[in-house]
Amino acid sequence: MRPACGRRVDSLNLTIKKIKNMFKTNKKARMPARHGFTLIELLVVIAIIGILASIVLASLNSARRKSRDSRRVADMGQVRLAQELYFDSNRTYVVGATWAALTTGLTGNNCSAAACMVSVPVDPLDTAGSEAGDDYHYASTDAAGAACAAAPCTSYVVKATLEENNLTLLGNDVDGAQGGITGGCGATPEVAGGLYYCIKP
Repeated sequence: MRPACGRRVDSLNLTIKKIKNMFKTNKKARMPARHGFTLIELLVVIAIIGILASIVLASLNSARRKSRDSRRVADMGQVRLAQELYFDSNRTYVVGATWAALTTGLTGNNCSAAACMVSVPVDPLDTAGSEAGDDYHYASTDAAGAACAAAPCTSYVVKATLEENNLTLLGNDVDGAQGGITGGCGATPEVAGGLYYCIKP
C-alpha cells in the first residue's frame, strides 16, 4: 500500500493537470472567431482588380481600332473592284469629287443595266456617310492626277483615315497631294493625325 504522502502528490498532480486543461479550454473559448476580411485586405484586392481592368480595357480598345482599320482597307478594296466594273461598262470611272457622287454612280444601273455595288460602304465610325473630317473621300482624276470634272475620267483616288499607324499598309499606299481629295493623302511616312490610306486604280 502506498504511503499517504504519495497519494497526496498524485492527487495534486491530477488537480494541476485539470486546472491547466481548464485554462486552455477557457483561452480558446475567449478567442473571437475570425470572419471576413480586414479593410486593408479589401482595399488591396480592389486596387488589383482596378489595375487588371484598365489593362484589359486598353487592349480591347486597341483591338477595336485595328478591327475598324481592317474594315476600312477591305471597303477600299470593294470600291476598287466596283470601279473596275463601272469602267468596263462606261469607259470612264465615276465622275465626281465626293463620296456621295461615287455612291450615286456605283449604285445606279450603270454596270450593264445593273448596279456595280448594292451598297457603297461608309467609315465604321460614320454611319451617316457625311464625308466630314475622317470619313471616306473620293475624287475622279485624269491620267496626270489632276481633278477630273467631266467624262472620260481615267483615274481616281479613294481615301480612308486609319486609327493605327500600320506601317505595312501606309507604306504601300498613295501619298501627297492628290487632285480633288480633301486634305491630301498624307506625308511619307505618315504621322499621327494624318494616317491616310489612299489608293488608285
